[in-house]
Amino acid sequence: IVYDNQNKVKTSVIGKRKRRSRGMEEEVKNFIKVWVSAIISISYCYYISTRIKAGVLRLLSVLPVCVLFLVAPLFFSSVHFSGSTAFFLTWLANFKLILFAFDQGPLYPHPLNLSRFVCLTCFPIKPQQNPKSQNDQLPKWVFAIKVAIFGMLLHVYDYKQYISPMLLLVLYSLYIYLELEILFMLVKLLVSITLGCDLEPQSNEPYLATSLQDFWGRRWNLMVPAILRPAVYVPVRRITEKKMSSDQSLFLAVLATFIVSGAVHELIFVYFTREMPTGEVTWFFVLHGVCTAVEVSVKRTAFARRWRVSPMVSRVLTVGFVVVTSGWLFFPPLIRSGMIERLANEALLAIDFFKCMIFAFV
Repeated sequence: IVYDNQNKVKTSVIGKRKRRSRGMEEEVKNFIKVWVSAIISISYCYYISTRIKAGVLRLLSVLPVCVLFLVAPLFFSSVHFSGSTAFFLTWLANFKLILFAFDQGPLYPHPLNLSRFVCLTCFPIKPQQNPKSQNDQLPKWVFAIKVAIFGMLLHVYDYKQYISPMLLLVLYSLYIYLELEILFMLVKLLVSITLGCDLEPQSNEPYLATSLQDFWGRRWNLMVPAILRPAVYVPVRRITEKKMSSDQSLFLAVLATFIVSGAVHELIFVYFTREMPTGEVTWFFVLHGVCTAVEVSVKRTAFARRWRVSPMVSRVLTVGFVVVTSGWLFFPPLIRSGMIERLANEALLAIDFFKCMIFAFV
């Protein structure tokens, strides 16, 4: 009887692994189809839209591609495939193409060849104008430590019932940061090899930020502010400066930028959870927009110029504020939907999948 029970358990485990493997293979096929369609669509923009005069007509020519990129993440059930496609195509590519329609943004001046146009459209990259020396770059062992910590975090969620809520919140924040850091580093490596040029870093050690302006503008996910600045901040600032003071114009431009960022994050969360938006994520960015705008205004006063906070204290306050407000507004929709645990489970499944592929070839 014991022997039969053991056989049943083994058969059940093997059956689950086979189903997961088939599911992963299906997702990979969908991923290839979506990205081949994306490359064809961007090629159309490169060969056709560039020949149309910048303005409304060029915008109309790229709008069908933008609509395609809006629905592309819905072809996946995998959180990683859906999330990465939503970020690369629905957000980055769509914003870049809309800016491109008016000869603005990262795609202007127009890249000289198709491969560069495709990479600059889809990915959070920017060719490095003044390559840094080896001494200015972070040592490779720092990235190796990040990968090791990420590997350990994948197994932490099995013990979350023994972890305090505050520590779990810190671990959630660390997990999201490290996963994005590793993903962006892999993308940067592959694109750098493809284009044969050095690329700007996608983030700049955000845990060292000394203010919210420093965190959002100069350290975290740098391609996003590089796109939102010409797409939202500059137009709002230009329009409002004609009717109000410089400080009021600055406040509205910063707030509008964060509201747009919050709306796009809300859409990405819909792709993740496949549930109606709750508005919590948008409110997270509205809160940070207000706080950042106030911070920038205060910095411009004579009192702020005379009074300085030590970098260590400002880093603790900045990162602490980001983590606490994330636990209040950003993470709850993800936790309720079980998405963070799905991220970890999918990462472990992907590791097993690639191990099986390697062993199959060996």
